[in-house]
Amino acid sequence: MMTQSPEDHRIHRREALIQLLRLAGAGAAITGVGFWLARRSSRPEESLAAIINRSFTVPENPKLPEMVVAQGDDPRVMVRRALEELGGVRRFIARGDLVVVKPNIGWDRTPQQAANTNPDLVGEVVRLCRDAGAAKVIVTDVSCNDPRRCFPRSGIAEAARAAGAEVVLPDESRFREVDLRGDVLKSWPVFEPFLAADKMINIPIAKHHGLTGATLGMKNWYGILGGQRNRLHQRIHESLVDLAVFMRPTLTIIDAYRILLRNGPTGGNLEDVVLKKTLLAGTDPVALDAYAAKAYWDLDYSRLPYLKLAADRGLGTYDFEKVRTRAITL
Repeated sequence: MMTQSPEDHRIHRREALIQLLRLAGAGAAITGVGFWLARRSSRPEESLAAIINRSFTVPENPKLPEMVVAQGDDPRVMVRRALEELGGVRRFIARGDLVVVKPNIGWDRTPQQAANTNPDLVGEVVRLCRDAGAAKVIVTDVSCNDPRRCFPRSGIAEAARAAGAEVVLPDESRFREVDLRGDVLKSWPVFEPFLAADKMINIPIAKHHGLTGATLGMKNWYGILGGQRNRLHQRIHESLVDLAVFMRPTLTIIDAYRILLRNGPTGGNLEDVVLKKTLLAGTDPVALDAYAAKAYWDLDYSRLPYLKLAADRGLGTYDFEKVRTRAITL
């Protein structure tokens, strides 16, 4: 009888994880899937830029998963259960915290068009933070389209306010010039709420992007910046990593309930949207991005260079099959 080598086992786990996301959606059966994967090596700490002199992250716990994949019909139930698996919301949020929640609210689109983060998911994250004792929860983004249209039409403004958040639209008077100390990003205007937080929760939506192939967690940090952000597209992968070093979130939750598979990031055509009824949550933003990119667009670090650049700078691992992972069906 042949024994399975460690490399064969790693490949098997990788393919099983990828199939978990690819087969998800209405009517997809994912019974019997539950992964506790090998612990990866610890990540070195990087110094952050001036003004923000600390990470927003929480200490690792080797007894808990680093990534949770939740699938079900209700994003609110899914995120509650995902956070329970990760150790509970109070692992991430302490009483009195000022929490900033960063969805994607970039586009003048409805939730069904999958260009912005699911509003039910955002609202539930706000509610959980408030229940954990957060003094204030701010929901904000620096939109690409007119924020006066993006925030209400996305459904996020209403859902966030109903859950107890302060919804802050970008205002030119509230940007501060910050030395980001990046390889590409030097001095750049940053929206003030992102400089005042105690905890930072990143909630991007998984969608196609015409330049990089996919936009996920690290790309969502473009929404903290003012100025001419299109200038960053000339060296987009390096700028993404500079931002990821600057903004190390407490928690990343990737909304894959509806996915914009084509014609992103703006979308608009419902034929480009597929229902996956999934979310990914965890403490390794590189692994989360790598997993979603591979499963949905067959992209790896050779086609998304920012994944390897981020790993090289100690932000996580692009070998997503190596992180401790829990899959749940609701």
